[in-house]
Amino acid sequence: MSQKTLPPLNWLRTFEVSARYLNFTRAAEELCITQGAVSQQIRLLEEHVGVTLFTRLPRGLALTEEGQSYLPVVQDAISRLAAATSELFSTQERQPVRIKGSLSFFVLWLAPKIKAFKTVYPQINIRYISSLWVKDMDDVYDAEIRWGSGHWPGLEAHRLTQDTLFPVCSPEFLSETAIETPADLLNQTLLHVLGYEEGWGYWLSMAGENSVDLSPGMQLDTLVSAMSLAESGVGIALARSSMVGKMLEEGRLVELCDHRIPASESFYAVKRAGEVLRPDAELFFSWLVGQVHQR
Repeated sequence: MSQKTLPPLNWLRTFEVSARYLNFTRAAEELCITQGAVSQQIRLLEEHVGVTLFTRLPRGLALTEEGQSYLPVVQDAISRLAAATSELFSTQERQPVRIKGSLSFFVLWLAPKIKAFKTVYPQINIRYISSLWVKDMDDVYDAEIRWGSGHWPGLEAHRLTQDTLFPVCSPEFLSETAIETPADLLNQTLLHVLGYEEGWGYWLSMAGENSVDLSPGMQLDTLVSAMSLAESGVGIALARSSMVGKMLEEGRLVELCDHRIPASESFYAVKRAGEVLRPDAELFFSWLVGQVHQR
């Protein structure tokens, strides 16, 4: 079956305007061409696609069944092209890409990488608003960063991290305390992060250790807070591998027990299913997902 070539854009524009008015005269006025030119472009378009798009009536026009099916496709294409042209080439100030997500993700994962994006796309501005444990997709934002299983109805999710869980503390803390096995965590100050299902209880259970009392310690609302306190020597945090690589490399944190447990939850880049983002937002979203494969 031979494939039709794309008709000239001016024919499609003439079809869209004529279909809105169902009148060649009014279409000609909007397009600033003659009625004869409108009729000719519609005839050429009909010959090109091989079907009749309009039924000529004594007074006005009517769309054929094929014309009714074709109209929303043409309108959508013209609308997207106009929006992209305005977004990319407008002399007015560009709208920033609006992202809502975890503060910990931004500080520990995204911030070290964002310079690479700005080097390639210096004209694109990012607006990142931190929000804890977001539940609903807000129209104010282009996309979100979420922690969880990756299954949210009506949303398209792309995994950004693949974590293992393990205890970390400062080198000074370790020098003052002998910790070699999970059982050695008994009576230590554990730093708990609220909101994560796979916390200290999960890690200890998977490590086969049930004697450690989880009630003492400190409870915090962000992972970045727990990492900061661990680095300061306050206690022991449960790290996620994708978040602490630099801190381990620089010696600000050390790994304990040599016992890593795979995490089933991850950080995801999320947008509404089937949504076409603004060009700048789509560039950033695609770049973000592409960072998964970067070292």
